[in-house]
Amino acid sequence: MAAAGLATELVNTSAGVWHGEDQLPDVAALAAFLAEHGVAGPAGADDLPAVHDVRDRLRSVLDERDADAIAAGAAALVARGIGTVGLETDERGRQQWCAQPRPDADLADRLALLAGVGVLGALRALGPERFRDCASDTCSGVFIDTSRPGRRRYCMPDLCGNRANVAAYRARQKASRGIS
Repeated sequence: MAAAGLATELVNTSAGVWHGEDQLPDVAALAAFLAEHGVAGPAGADDLPAVHDVRDRLRSVLDERDADAIAAGAAALVARGIGTVGLETDERGRQQWCAQPRPDADLADRLALLAGVGVLGALRALGPERFRDCASDTCSGVFIDTSRPGRRRYCMPDLCGNRANVAAYRARQKASRGIS
């Protein structure tokens, strides 16, 4: 589910979600994003436009609500960077799927592979009903609800959820002052 979280967070760095302010405007921001998500490898100026392209393609996948369309879009992302697929033993001794990028895959290809695998895993485990639009009236973000109960409403709960809660509180305060 970590890769599904990476997919959600990558999509929601776009200027459309942040009211015109791209959260990956330069190589330094991209490098910080990669470090935050444990994606190894350096980021260069040539990587930025390709990562933005992956982000846009990923957005079109997360905008889908049909399982077949989500699967096809995610598979196209995976194909962009796939090298080998197999099983590896994890730290608990269990066999886990492992998708390795091809040796010549660039940063955008590796991100596409990670995000695509995350989307496919979430689709299989959680279903298409967990692919949602942000409930905030002022946000155009999308997300994959990977929460256990499946009741997440906001793409960024700390930002969108807090804004919605503050707005609702202020509306209640205003209404109660008008009634008194």
